[in-house]
Amino acid sequence: MKNYWIYCLLILVATITGCGKDNYDEPTSTLTGRIVYQGQPLQLKGSNQSVRLQLFQDGYDFRTPFDIFVTQDGSFSATLFDGHYKIVTRDGNGPWVNSRDTTEVELRGNATLDFEVTPYFTISDASIALDENVMQTSFTVNQIVEDATIDRVMLLLNTTTFVDEVANVMRSEFPGDDFTPGQVTLDVDFSEETEAVNARALFGRICVWPSGADQGIFSPVVRLK
Repeated sequence: MKNYWIYCLLILVATITGCGKDNYDEPTSTLTGRIVYQGQPLQLKGSNQSVRLQLFQDGYDFRTPFDIFVTQDGSFSATLFDGHYKIVTRDGNGPWVNSRDTTEVELRGNATLDFEVTPYFTISDASIALDENVMQTSFTVNQIVEDATIDRVMLLLNTTTFVDEVANVMRSEFPGDDFTPGQVTLDVDFSEETEAVNARALFGRICVWPSGADQGIFSPVVRLK
């Protein structure tokens, strides 16, 4: 019987010790920010967690980066422990020059960050409208990197506010050879796209895809009906 009680005591001590090891504090600080060019947030693909930043924390031997997913309006947010962090773009990811320059941030409570990149192109002065089943657009393609070329231009419609080359009910592509930077006017008739024609709500977006990039640059989402 004595051995039985000793055994029970050992089990109790082991259980308490194990629970103590698991009771770590949860992170409570928040880092929020935007991916920007010259202070202006970039419009990006928001579906499938396609655009990411990578974050490293100083003082830890475990150097696997923590991915921060970027939304389609260029914003991001992460809940973290206080500490000193280094942030870089994911290698080969994004419609910008593939620079691995590091941005550092000291997190004590909450912090905000504008993460500056150099996109190959930007889109400005975008206008999107519907004329029955015709999507009418005009926009300006601004060349930021001198030797960058356009792979393709896309006009996109979706029934939700998430609009990109994957999330859509209408996608019309035009080869990049047809375009040069500057003012562009582009229309598409989507009369044969039944889901788009019958949709009670439609949202539109323009995309310029740089040659050699894994992502395109977009215009803001516009509600059309």
